[in-house]
Parts: sequence; structure tokens; C-alpha cells
Amino acid sequence: MCYDNNNVFCNLTFNVKCGEFLSVVGENGSGKSTLVKGLLGFKKHSGALEINVRRNRIGYLPQQMPVAEDFPVTAGEVVLSGCLNDVGFLPFYKTRHKEKAREALEKMRALDLEKRCFRELSGGQRQRVLIARALCAAEELLLLDEPASGLDPMVRAELYELIGVLNKTCRLTIIMVSHDLEGVVANSCKVLHISEKASDNFFGTVSEYMQTSVYREMRCGCV
Repeated sequence: MCYDNNNVFCNLTFNVKCGEFLSVVGENGSGKSTLVKGLLGFKKHSGALEINVRRNRIGYLPQQMPVAEDFPVTAGEVVLSGCLNDVGFLPFYKTRHKEKAREALEKMRALDLEKRCFRELSGGQRQRVLIARALCAAEELLLLDEPASGLDPMVRAELYELIGVLNKTCRLTIIMVSHDLEGVVANSCKVLHISEKASDNFFGTVSEYMQTSVYREMRCGCV
């Protein structure tokens, strides 16, 4: 795969089946976020990158989500905005959109935050709300780019566990970019490791990944 005449990936092959949880890992600059943007159609590219999901049925949480600190929006309103693809040209949200937003908050154990001002929430609470927002659009696929970045270890572990529960209980297909190997091996079913060295690329189950030398090197910080 390449864009802007620059090679990004060489000899990278993987597939994700309906209901699977794939984590994308690798060193900084290896192209993890670029892969996600390619799947979303944000990056023009050459090479075979196929996705059998309509893009308006994909929920996406980018690595950096802009937040208007001076805009007094509630957590519930943030989540409801995830239904915009379904609203179309209607001037208002329907009852089913509001119910969907509440269900998404409940799945993220954040229903108690519904009336809270979003800017007053902690980092972990914000991420739960933002994932709930992405869930409102995730009819077929949820794409998460470093959803726990910047959170303390305990909050990060709880968030990864919640994402894992989403996959198991809702049978929702998830592709998540992460640097947290512990969270990855505890909750994913498959791993895609992207490396600047094509020979170090890996795709397979979590148990297979844990037997590789590149996993051991990542754990000890050698990569």
C-alpha cells in the first residue's frame, strides 16, 4: 500500500471476519493510523485494501478528538451526534436516535454521565462517552485509534476490558490501534503487527503472536 508516492506497507496481508476483534500494533511511525484512515477512505492509496462494509455503517474514534472546551454540551448530546449519518436532512433527532444514544452510554457504563457537561468529565469518562458516540454509527464495524492514550493504567485497563465486552456480548467487529500490549493480548482475538521491516510483519491469533520474537521485543521495549 502506498500514498503520495511513498510506500507505507510491503507484504502486509490480513483479514477480519464479522464479529472478530483485531488489534493493530507496532512501533511508532509504522503506519497503524494510516491503515485505519485507508480503511475509512481518508487516504488515497494504491494496492489492494478492501472493506466489505458501507462507510456510513462504521463507527470511528480518531486518536485525537477535538473538544470545544468553551461549548456547554452534555455527554448525552455528544453521543447523540453519533446518529447524524442516520438523521440525514431531518432537522431533529427522532426517539429511536435518543434511545440508541442511551443504549450506547449504557454499554459503556456511562449512562450516569448523560446529563453531565462533557468538558467537566475526566479523561477516562470522556473516552467512554466518545466511544459511545462512535457506537451510534457502528452498525457493522467499530474503528478505534489509540482509545486509551494518555489514561492512567487502571483506567486504561478498565476501558480495554469494556471494549472487549462490547465485542463479545454485541458480536461487534472491532479494529483497534493500540500501543498497550497487555490490553491487546487480554481482550483481542487477532493481532496485526506492522513493522518498518516487512519480515517482522505478523497477522494471526493472540496466542500465536505471543510466541513470536517481535512480541517479546515489544514487551521489553527493544523495538
